[in-house]
Amino acid sequence: MPEEPAPPPTPRERPPGRLSLRLRFRRDRVLLLMTLPAVALLLLFNYVPILGNIVAFQEYDPYISDNGVVSMLHSPWVGLENFRRIMEDSAFWDAVVNTLVLFFLQLVLFFPIPVLLALLINSVIRPRVRAVAQAILYLPHFFSWVLVIAVFQQLLGGAGILSQLLRQHGYDGLDIMTDPETFKFLITAQSVWKDAGWGIIVFLAALSSVPGDLYEAAAMDGAGRLRRMWHVTLPALRPVIALLLVLRVGDALTVGFEQILLQRDSVGPGASEVLDTFVWWNGVRNQDFGYAAAAGLVKGVVSLGLVLAANKVAHLMGEQGVYKK
Repeated sequence: MPEEPAPPPTPRERPPGRLSLRLRFRRDRVLLLMTLPAVALLLLFNYVPILGNIVAFQEYDPYISDNGVVSMLHSPWVGLENFRRIMEDSAFWDAVVNTLVLFFLQLVLFFPIPVLLALLINSVIRPRVRAVAQAILYLPHFFSWVLVIAVFQQLLGGAGILSQLLRQHGYDGLDIMTDPETFKFLITAQSVWKDAGWGIIVFLAALSSVPGDLYEAAAMDGAGRLRRMWHVTLPALRPVIALLLVLRVGDALTVGFEQILLQRDSVGPGASEVLDTFVWWNGVRNQDFGYAAAAGLVKGVVSLGLVLAANKVAHLMGEQGVYKK
């Protein structure tokens, strides 16, 4: 008996609930129109300036013309000469070392503090006390770096409160603000005092999404406060910690331009020079724009690689990171 011919293949059907691109555009057209100004600003101030990286391959002279684009088009092309100079410049490598040391110090000493403070505030039962503590810790985030450094100068400077107390009791005064040996710890302490409150807000927002039933179930099973923190609270914070850690690694080569520039002269460039101040000093002060642009381009490429590597580590740990797989 002859076999029946196979039925013709049916056209590929769209999965149920999946709308076409045209229908999704019609549905979300109002939201898309609302995002257009933000997208335009992002393109104008974040992506269009990327074209200026061509300066890194030139001996750029901004005085050729009043128009910066014309100056780029008529500046002499030097190829990879600026990058060769960077590789041979000991000052650049000193700035790299200082940047990495500051990053590791802030990662070890600064990053865990918002988590610990958020756990401490979250354990406070009275809402009024919790709100007051959160406001006090968050207040320094609104201070400018000029004010933050002035406060530390009044506390730890040569004529500060600490030095005056030591002299009143027969000891030699201290001037931590001008000590190159402790400068990196001073920078980290300033960052903790100013920005720890912002991290507390982020972690408290993550803790607010934890269902209270989990704490009640853990308490009924006999888990104490530390056990509930370890098995309920910290797992709830792990995705946020992984995301912020990836972003922090991406900013590893950016450790506070304004903060360090304001204190650069007090301790000298040997202890305070980082990549951002190196680029500023060579580009703005020394007018070596091509060389500074090459250093900034190297920093950007390395930072992108660090973000991708950290995000890959987050995926291996089972977290989403900055983007999904």
